[in-house]
Amino acid sequence: MSSLNARSSILRPAIGVLGGSFDPIHAAHLQLARDASDALGLSEVRLLPTAQAWQKGPQTDAAHRAEMVRLAIASEPGLVLDLREIARGGPSYTIDTLRELRAQLGAHTPIVFIMGGDQIERLDTWNDWDKLLDLAHIAVARRNGRVLVLDDRLHAWFNAHWAPAASLTGSPAGHVTEFDMTPVDAAATDIRQWLREPPSAQRDARLARIVAPAVLDYIEAHQLYQ
Repeated sequence: MSSLNARSSILRPAIGVLGGSFDPIHAAHLQLARDASDALGLSEVRLLPTAQAWQKGPQTDAAHRAEMVRLAIASEPGLVLDLREIARGGPSYTIDTLRELRAQLGAHTPIVFIMGGDQIERLDTWNDWDKLLDLAHIAVARRNGRVLVLDDRLHAWFNAHWAPAASLTGSPAGHVTEFDMTPVDAAATDIRQWLREPPSAQRDARLARIVAPAVLDYIEAHQLYQ
């Protein structure tokens, strides 16, 4: 994309993009956003709840998931709720979101799409995956030193576009990199399971360690996951 061949001297502050179902949002999501911001020099990280995650089953209503994100990031500077995927409706494809963001932010804003290692290992199942770098950089979180397991095609693509994390703010799009994420033992699947269990001191302590109090209050008030 020739319009993105911008010189670093005229680039605007870099924007991070973190999508997900956030069903519910938890400590690992927040840590991922913080670590990406610090490692990549991002001015903000936008959290985008999916309208419909096309690779997942039924989800909690989007309005509830968005409100839980809003509550979770209320005291997190630099984290911003972006509702464009919910507003667009239907299956949430990253390529469509990045096209919207690029049109809105212009050619001189570095956009960094943040993902986990498990996601990039199946990136070639995504819609128009090979066009993502035309619109943004991709930054992959390394968790607990886990080594990426990529097939030959993805491995070649990764190597061809790799750049140091510190360099991503020097161009608007086109590179893939890795950064270290602080280990956080949290998974939405476990949280939903615990919320279906009878209340107990042990269950409540586990939830309190990885879900923000305001989010837990919201879940209880609306009887989610029960």
